[in-house]
Amino acid sequence: MTDDHTQHDKLSDTESTSNTESTPDTEPAVDTESTPDAESTSPSDSPGTAEAGATSAEAEPEATSTEAELEATSTDDEADHTPEEDAAESDATLNPSESDTTPNPSEADIDDSATDPSSVLASDPIPSADRSLDDLDLADADWSRDRSTASTDLDFDLDPDPDDADDSEGLFDDLLSGEPIFENKEVLRPSYTPRELPHRNDQINQMATILVSALRGDTPSNILIYGKTGTGKTASAKYVSQELESTSEKYDVPCEVEYINCEVTDTQYRVLAQLANKFIEKNVALIESRIDALETVREELAEGGSDTTAAVSDTNADDTTVSIPDAETDAEAAPEGSLPIATEQYTSVDAVDERIEALEADAEEMEPVPMTGWPTDRVYSTFFEAVDYNERVVVIMLDEIDKLVEKSGDDTLYNLSRMNNELTNSRISIMGISNDLKFTDFLDPRVKSSLGEEEIVFPPYDATQLGDILQHRAEVAFKPDALTGDVIPLCSAFAAQEHGDARRALDLLRTAGELAERSQADIVEEEHVRQAQDKIELDRVVEVVRTLPTQSKIVLFSIILLEQNGVHNINTGEVFNIYKRLCEEIDADVLTQRRVTDLISELDMLGIVNAVVVSKGRYGRTKEMSLSVPLEETEAVLLSDSRLGNIDDVQPFVQARFDN
Repeated sequence: MTDDHTQHDKLSDTESTSNTESTPDTEPAVDTESTPDAESTSPSDSPGTAEAGATSAEAEPEATSTEAELEATSTDDEADHTPEEDAAESDATLNPSESDTTPNPSEADIDDSATDPSSVLASDPIPSADRSLDDLDLADADWSRDRSTASTDLDFDLDPDPDDADDSEGLFDDLLSGEPIFENKEVLRPSYTPRELPHRNDQINQMATILVSALRGDTPSNILIYGKTGTGKTASAKYVSQELESTSEKYDVPCEVEYINCEVTDTQYRVLAQLANKFIEKNVALIESRIDALETVREELAEGGSDTTAAVSDTNADDTTVSIPDAETDAEAAPEGSLPIATEQYTSVDAVDERIEALEADAEEMEPVPMTGWPTDRVYSTFFEAVDYNERVVVIMLDEIDKLVEKSGDDTLYNLSRMNNELTNSRISIMGISNDLKFTDFLDPRVKSSLGEEEIVFPPYDATQLGDILQHRAEVAFKPDALTGDVIPLCSAFAAQEHGDARRALDLLRTAGELAERSQADIVEEEHVRQAQDKIELDRVVEVVRTLPTQSKIVLFSIILLEQNGVHNINTGEVFNIYKRLCEEIDADVLTQRRVTDLISELDMLGIVNAVVVSKGRYGRTKEMSLSVPLEETEAVLLSDSRLGNIDDVQPFVQARFDN
């Protein structure tokens, strides 16, 4: 190492001497001869060629010796490297980005000298280092060009080939390849209200004769509509309501129909809140339209234009009479069912401003009712004020009205039927729709007498009537010649043999069309109808029973055995006794009674059994349960299980239970 230091000192002395003797002239040498006074001659006085040639001649042997010394030093350094250092150098080589970020002291020195104008490339003691850096820069440039070229080639290769894209099919391509059968599938939905209802003209005409009094400004009688599911009750009532509202607009009579499904809105609070919010929304829209009209009047009064002069009253020339447009006839801003605004007289702009302020105050007071949180009497008063804000006749249609009575009693019907005694500007009529013919038996006699003023019964459809209904819908729902001749008669026969349910017939026809479309058939055939019948007939409860775990099946089978032997209000202890005997018979593990109680709760949650907790006084509480699914079908599904099917005779177990 001493020799290395000595060589390094000599190298430094040589470098300092060379820097002193070097000149900034870097022009190429044209003469290799040197003069004696070359060192003392300035670059500007000398031709500059001899000194440069002499200096380069001196620098070449020094550079050669310097390279030899560096190679010797690198050899010694490599000998002193440890395996860990070699691994680190290997990592640095594999990760050039990391090594590039670390500055090299020698490179920093070279860069600093390169920025010095007095330095000359020929006088650099390590010219090979500069050449390596230049080579590195050139390599980087070449590498960048290669990278950009590779990237361009890569992008070009990734461009999708149109021919390949056509050959590859996605998930839905195969499903969309076939021609659709349906023209408008929504026509077969229960929510669709047709323009014509076959075989319901008598009921429609009866409803129309009752509600026509609303168009005369009188209060119509309350109506109760009865009928089984799918007999056209709701569709007929909605059809009559649409005709009533369109006729009221034609004759400029304020008449509105509000529909509420009591299957969803099943409490008095929700019914009143929903009605109140609907009327509040309409009232606010009407107030805004009136304010807009009054602002126009105010501008006319302030300007005193020709229109205002033409509107001077003939009876009193001192009053300026301005006819405010009817809010309902304004197609853009008129709320549905709003009142016509009578001709009003305003003698000044202040009178118009006063009216506008009063309307704005009314709008601010109309606070929407939240779905929860208010007392019922406050909700009722809000609804009362909202409906009585304008003169109008309101028909409230309560679909599934029996659900409302079952859930919250007849308080809602009592309040609605008695409102006409207190209302000043408006009138209310109730139209109730129910599947239960006996739900009025649970009503208060006062409510029953006022609610059931008119009753309309919808009988079930027969096969011929169902065929006519399906034919009318199929002409709109399907494309021409998409049905074979036996499809509609078969759907009608399947639906008529049960309850005469038109909804069931429509679902059957729609499902048959969907099955045909899924199989990519061109037309709907009889086979598709029978497949649809099997699909609809598939009982979900039976599927749930079939997929129950074995322990749950044993518990359910125990309940079935008790019911078959005349046991009612079955408790948990009785079920557990039969359960233990069945487990012993089929060699199954016996769970604890607490776990069996949990399994009963799961069956109750699935709707298979109906379990309630009852108190036995000082004897504690127990669960009493009964079966909620058909007994024979459920037993057949359970016996189809391989383990439960091995039970030969279940009677001894039940008998032994009663003997115990």
